[in-house]
Amino acid sequence: MTQSTATEYKYVLLDERNVPFIAGTSMKVVELITSVKAYGWSPEELHYNYPHLTMSQIYSTLAYYWDNKEEIDADIERRLQYAEKLRQEAGESPLVARLRSQGLLK
Repeated sequence: MTQSTATEYKYVLLDERNVPFIAGTSMKVVELITSVKAYGWSPEELHYNYPHLTMSQIYSTLAYYWDNKEEIDADIERRLQYAEKLRQEAGESPLVARLRSQGLLK
């Protein structure tokens, strides 16, 4: 069983690596915040798209984000850089190469 630590936010816990996640779920705070940043979703839209989360969980997570914005934004940036590094290392996919050779992609 994974160890978790309470925070001052009712629905936000820290896992054994101090990564904040939403209590009662396996969803990390950064995952919900990424949806806000990517799609501009309001709390109600978050609830519509993540019906397993209560509005209380969503608002608690948003409060946690605003009080820890620099840290979470830095985590998002690290994740984006890592994904870009992996994409570059993987190179062009065989499908893209084939489409490009057929003149279907630039």
